[in-house]
Amino acid sequence: MTKAKGTADKNLTNVVEALDQEPVNSHQAQQLQQDKNDRRHQDSLNFDQPTDLEHQRS
Repeated sequence: MTKAKGTADKNLTNVVEALDQEPVNSHQAQQLQQDKNDRRHQDSLNFDQPTDLEHQRS
C-alpha cells in the first residue's frame, strides 16, 4: 500500500478546519474552546511516558 506524496493527512486537515472556525456568539466560542481543551487532554493521554522504576506513583 502506498501513500500519495505531497498531500496532507485527511484527519489532520479536518482538525485544522474545525479549529479554524470563527465563533458567532459566546456559546459557540465556549464550545470551540472546549473542543480545543478536549483535544489537548486526549493528546496528553495518548502521550507515551517512560516508566520510572525508581520513583513509582502509589
